[in-house]
Amino acid sequence: MSSNRILTMSRAGREALDWEMERRDEIFCMGEDVFKFGGIFGTMDGFGAKYGPERVISTPISETGFIGMAAGAAMAGMHPVIDLAYIDFIGVCYNVLLNTASKTHYMSGGAVKVPMTLLIGTGGGYNNAAQHSQCLHATVAHIPGAKVVYPSNAYDAKGMLHTALRDENFVIFLTHKGTAGVGWMGTPIKTTLSEVPDGPYEVPFGKVKVYREGTDVTIVGLGMSVHESLKAADALAKDGISAEVVDLRSLVPLDRDGIMESVSKTGRLIVTDEDYMSYGVSGEIIASVVERDPTVFKKPPVRVTTPDIPIPFARPMEQAILPLAPRIADAARKLMA
Repeated sequence: MSSNRILTMSRAGREALDWEMERRDEIFCMGEDVFKFGGIFGTMDGFGAKYGPERVISTPISETGFIGMAAGAAMAGMHPVIDLAYIDFIGVCYNVLLNTASKTHYMSGGAVKVPMTLLIGTGGGYNNAAQHSQCLHATVAHIPGAKVVYPSNAYDAKGMLHTALRDENFVIFLTHKGTAGVGWMGTPIKTTLSEVPDGPYEVPFGKVKVYREGTDVTIVGLGMSVHESLKAADALAKDGISAEVVDLRSLVPLDRDGIMESVSKTGRLIVTDEDYMSYGVSGEIIASVVERDPTVFKKPPVRVTTPDIPIPFARPMEQAILPLAPRIADAARKLMA
């Protein structure tokens, strides 16, 4: 397989979905504006013309209706791929996610499978205010029976979408809007771009990726937080601080062993997360280490997250609350003091 092409996450994910759809008639797409426009992140770009209206279905603005229909189709043997666009909208269809798509396999004693992939955009940083800028990945990761993945670069996006589409379970596939590489979000972030093989490949769920090795402090992140952590690590290196950057990639299943391995090496932990601080992923990561061996810590662990407030519309206020590189670097310097 050739791997000398540099792709954005959006184009890489599109390749995976296109490859699987060409070979498996049971896969179909649904969502708002997917037939003509390919969805807000372009993952289904051109699919309407290629696959037709029976396999690429543009829906009304009724998440409860079309996601409920998708769950039923999955139980009947199809594999729907749904573009929900913004995670802020899960409240409209939460009952389907919480009680149907995630639990039917268990409640049927394994007799009824729900092979369904839900594509959702997350995150802020582009001044779209409180109802279009949230992450909420801890909310969906808290649902028993659902797998939740969150790639942060093009190589992982393609490989993990192949994995999701071959899974017989309900998979929630998250992408931070700022990492997708679509034009309306501005210039793609360099560290989200990857060499991507032409052919199919799988990236397994439940394995962290060490983006950058270090010896002084572990910075654990996911989605956009990974790229802000890499910026922070560059700044810290100028101060003589060696930061290891760990990308979670997968929330359910969660690679607790991989996290523990890194923290055992550095003795210091920062968890950075654009989701809200309370009851979130950041606390779960820290608890995972503390429960195994609290003696690995040279200093108490630190969280750098979005505070428990609605996301502000005004750019200066939004930038002030997001877990950006300067906040992460300052937290690391205090840990090393």
